[in-house]
Amino acid sequence: MRFQYDTIGERFVESKAVAAFSAADTHTLLGALDALGGVRGLDTLDLACGYGYNTRLLARGGARRAVGVDASEEMIRLARAHGVIGADDVATLEGAVGTDPSADGSAAAAVTAGTVTTVTTGSTVTTGSAGATGSTGAAPGGAGLRDTSIEYVVADAAKLPQLGPFDLATAVYLFSQATDRSVLHAMFRCIRANLRDGGRLLAIVPNAGAYPNVDWSPYGVRIVDRIHEGDAPLLKAQFLTRPSVDFEFREWAHADLAEAAVEAGFSTVGWQPNRTPPPDGTRDEAYWTAYRAWPISSLMTCTA
Repeated sequence: MRFQYDTIGERFVESKAVAAFSAADTHTLLGALDALGGVRGLDTLDLACGYGYNTRLLARGGARRAVGVDASEEMIRLARAHGVIGADDVATLEGAVGTDPSADGSAAAAVTAGTVTTVTTGSTVTTGSAGATGSTGAAPGGAGLRDTSIEYVVADAAKLPQLGPFDLATAVYLFSQATDRSVLHAMFRCIRANLRDGGRLLAIVPNAGAYPNVDWSPYGVRIVDRIHEGDAPLLKAQFLTRPSVDFEFREWAHADLAEAAVEAGFSTVGWQPNRTPPPDGTRDEAYWTAYRAWPISSLMTCTA
């Protein structure tokens, strides 16, 4: 399953942009970061970073260091290409995490201080500042993130090198890519090894057991089959873009995840329900009420 996102590529970006479940996941994650007091001045690690959406949000929130890790080289390529955070993203982050507005009042921002770096085993390739348009690298009309270094790393989370230590790690749907129990436990051990004592892991994880009783199609994803094999069922699914995009993941029970976290040395493990954004003209309160009855994900919180 490691390379399925190499094939999905830009279609994953499209699915994130249109899927309601992604909006709920982002709202949940930002609320948790806000509850922790934000990320300003922290060293942060974003696992299963995809095209860097959450990595850039951490950077825009004032993280001292933001490192995005993904096993897919194509996702890391896309992360480098999406160097500028859009106005809506920044507005959401400022409201939820307390980021100061740009000095010139613009919501657009580019990564300017650090270079975007792709790291593979045994080599580092420096590619230059993201979104650079001149000597400062700032995007037109935007303020630079002058104090944050963003790096992108191609690595398997179950074989993660020592990149830290970090104060905070985020992981959105990382653990559902673990093919068996040994890989799942290895992921948690590698994350713990990269966190300082007292550091936090915030992970968005799928809720098990809904299929075939619940239809998640209105929220941007459809489960089409469950295959009982190995240590956890394999779920066949589709992102409901046009046309739809097939993908698959493992349906780990929350108890399996908690067991792996404790074995890895995390001192506390907790769960929080998925939060949903405020209703609007497209998705009213009835829409989100129905989603909260059978949400796609939950937030797992662990303390190192």
